[in-house]
Amino acid sequence: MALPIDLWLIHPETAMCDAFRRRFSPLPSCRVIQSRFEDLPPHYCFVTAGNAFGIMNAGIDAAVVHFHGDDLMRRVQLRIQNDYLGEQPIGTCFIEPTGTAGYPFVGHSPTMRVPGSINGTDKVYVATWAALLAVYRHNVEHPGENRINTVAFPAMGAGFGAVPFDEVARQMAAAYDHYLQPPHRFDWDMVVSRHKRIAYDGDQQVAR
Repeated sequence: MALPIDLWLIHPETAMCDAFRRRFSPLPSCRVIQSRFEDLPPHYCFVTAGNAFGIMNAGIDAAVVHFHGDDLMRRVQLRIQNDYLGEQPIGTCFIEPTGTAGYPFVGHSPTMRVPGSINGTDKVYVATWAALLAVYRHNVEHPGENRINTVAFPAMGAGFGAVPFDEVARQMAAAYDHYLQPPHRFDWDMVVSRHKRIAYDGDQQVAR
């Protein structure tokens, strides 16, 4: 069973926030915040959406490093060196303490190996799913005061990834829906249903 969390979806542009609201409206415990990262109120964990090498010098990753300090990027890269031999696979995420009061954790969940378009792929879903699983594992292992209660996500893949806003929101919502409703049986009907939720928007295949 998934452990409850409060999900924040943040972006400075109205169009992205509207897409979040449309796609996440059936799902519980979601809050859409039109904001820059720097202006967010305190929260337990912010998920980054960068690259496989932890080079966090552009986009929202740069804002995260500026807020928490350069040592955060050095520690993220050290984790990538030690845990992944220098290249973190898409579909993995780790939780890193920040040392910043009120903002104790970041989740490093790359959407791409190197900056470039990921439009037409399922990498937004894969990176979001990985982050939710990392938070879940963290909370299982830390049920007390270090538990992550609030997770803030940017629009995964909407920047350098060039994924349209509505598709970003659709794939992220699919990941959160799957987090909330894990399967209780394993057969091909379940697999097909889950795959369609990820790769199709209605009857149209939009991701591979």
